[in-house]
Amino acid sequence: MKAARKLARRNSRAEVRLFLAEGTKALVEALELPGCVVEVFATVAATAAEPELRAAVEEAGLPWQPATDDAVASLAGAQAPQGVVAVCRYVDRPVEVVLTGRTVVICADVRDPGNAGTIIRTADAAGVGAVVLAGSSVDPYNDKTVRATVGSLFHVPIATGIDVLEAIATAQAAGYRVLAADGSGETDLFAAGDLLAGPVAWLFGNEAWGLPAEIAAAADHRVSIPIYGRAESLNLATAAAVCLYASAQARGTVGE
Repeated sequence: MKAARKLARRNSRAEVRLFLAEGTKALVEALELPGCVVEVFATVAATAAEPELRAAVEEAGLPWQPATDDAVASLAGAQAPQGVVAVCRYVDRPVEVVLTGRTVVICADVRDPGNAGTIIRTADAAGVGAVVLAGSSVDPYNDKTVRATVGSLFHVPIATGIDVLEAIATAQAAGYRVLAADGSGETDLFAAGDLLAGPVAWLFGNEAWGLPAEIAAAADHRVSIPIYGRAESLNLATAAAVCLYASAQARGTVGE
């Protein structure tokens, strides 16, 4: 338990490449990845309520550790803990390995854990092949990011620790057309059908300042989402959802 509590700190997580995933949904999804789950801490109430889940954990040869409510809550980080916290191994892989599928995502300096987690969840729903958290993007193993993915962190290949320009160049070298989501982009998303037809890497910028000029210029095209009402712009995660589903529609079949 003492070692698990240290995983609330990014440096401690990175040192041992372990993180905490709170909730039964996250645990169920993590169990589908062989070797991902290390151990599970659960309250007495959660242990009684989840006999099948406990059996699945123990059948996998993993420890299910009953603990007090306060002890498990100290690991969860959530305001309303579900009573189950899993210690998991990191799931990220090198960027060259994860760049597969017709559509991938590059997040450039995306700092908000809720946005990053929601983008990963949306990418999963839209059949995206990978998400690259580049530059100074938030740690995907932050407890808020993990919760926001609602289990999709264990579905979508993730890459981290790469410079934004390097990520763009790597995607281009792998045959992807890099499209920067940019409010001042020269191409309207709903007139970009031809651009979406082939392998596409969507590039999304920081919540506050978007994409710096040199980053946007490195993309193959800059694409804007039309605003029909009086709103100045869209939330980053919402904009990502619109772009990723436009790509899914262009593919003809989500997940193809």
